[in-house]
Amino acid sequence: MEGTGASSEALRYAEYAQAPTGAGKGQTELDRGLARSMIAVGLGVATVAFAGRCAFRLWRPLEQAITETAKKISTSSLSSYYKGGFEQKMSRREASLILGVSPSAGKAKIRTAHRRIMILNHPDKG
Repeated sequence: MEGTGASSEALRYAEYAQAPTGAGKGQTELDRGLARSMIAVGLGVATVAFAGRCAFRLWRPLEQAITETAKKISTSSLSSYYKGGFEQKMSRREASLILGVSPSAGKAKIRTAHRRIMILNHPDKG
């Protein structure tokens, strides 16, 4: 009985130890495919890193140019509202600048402009 158990154990080991020729070839192809994908990922990471490095080098002079241009554009030219320089007693000219109408505008136009500004600056509006 002991000889039979040993021979069946040897057969079982032989079945797993000897891989068919097709199975070994499949594993080799799998390994090659994995190696190719790893190389592709590595090249992709290197490309992104190189592009980022170039972008950072280009950004420094570009940032200075943007900052200088932003300083040249005055904030008052970006807004259509009168910003300040209020006098002790409001003159007709100053009132027309605040409302955004001409100094010779009629009552209806002044009321419409005043209403528009009051609605825009209402506390319930946020």
